[in-house]
This record gives sequence, C-alpha cells and structure tokens, in this order.
Amino acid sequence: MSACSRLLTIAVLALGSAGAQSLVAVDDPKLPFRVSLPGGWLGADFGDKAAGLTVVSAKAPPATLIRLLYTAKNGAAADLNSEFRKFESGVATGGVTLKQQSSKAASYGGVRGQERQYVLTHPGGQLRMRVWYGNGAKNLYSFQLTDVPARYAQADATFTKVLASLRFR
Repeated sequence: MSACSRLLTIAVLALGSAGAQSLVAVDDPKLPFRVSLPGGWLGADFGDKAAGLTVVSAKAPPATLIRLLYTAKNGAAADLNSEFRKFESGVATGGVTLKQQSSKAASYGGVRGQERQYVLTHPGGQLRMRVWYGNGAKNLYSFQLTDVPARYAQADATFTKVLASLRFR
C-alpha cells in the first residue's frame, strides 16, 4: 500500500469520535515504551508493517486515530527536521494539502523531540493532525493524532493524557 493510500485510509478512519476516555495501561515487553491508551479503542493494522501501536476509536469510519510508532536507529543520527520533511512530502504526493499550524519543542517520557500541528485537506474534507517525532537513545519515535476539526480539541486532550503516561524502556 502506498503512503498516499495509507494516508487516505487513515483520513477516512479519522472521521469518528474520540469522546471522553478513561485510559488503560499497555505494558507489552516487545515495545520500547509503556503507555496508557483510551479504554475500548481498537487496534488497527494498515498493512504498512509499522512497529508500534495504532488504535482507533471505532470499528468503522468515522474514527479518531492514534499512532505510536518507532524505528530502530541502529546507531545512526536522527534529524527530526528531516523526518518532518519526509512526512510532509509523503503526504503531499497524494493530492492532499498539508498546512502547518504550529511547531514547538516537546518532550514526553524523558525523550526530547519536536511537535507540529497541521490541517490536512483531502477530497473528503479536512482533518487536524498532531505529530511528534522523538529522538530516543535507540529509536526514532513518531506519534500521531488525527481527527476531524469539530472533535479535535477533545481528541487532543485525550492524546495529551496518553503522551503524559509514556514511560520509555
């Protein structure tokens, strides 16, 4: 599946409801972190073989999307600005417009990184996205929230609680 196809699949899924959520601890020793995720949300597999966790708020669209992904750095240096450029150009190749709304340094669970917020415009409407890249000792982290503008503030509050629960191994 191409990056564009995955993005549009994600966009369609992100048309759901975040709702007020209680968090449930996830402590899988295969993951390089522990985290608490919204209770009742469902695991999702977009076939991209991404390492980490992807959860949605509902079985069918519309659904709020949270992705907590990582890639081993294998001793290589990570440039977060370069990672954002790759992400932004990957989105733009699919006829989707991405407009950055904000950018700031942000640390979660003791890992420093960079966080940006975007408005994504696609043929079906608009989405809001919050994307954080973190530069860990062994891994590069890519955490993302995607939702429709009408629910974004509520979903963003839930995502902030998820990120506050992070504990890296």
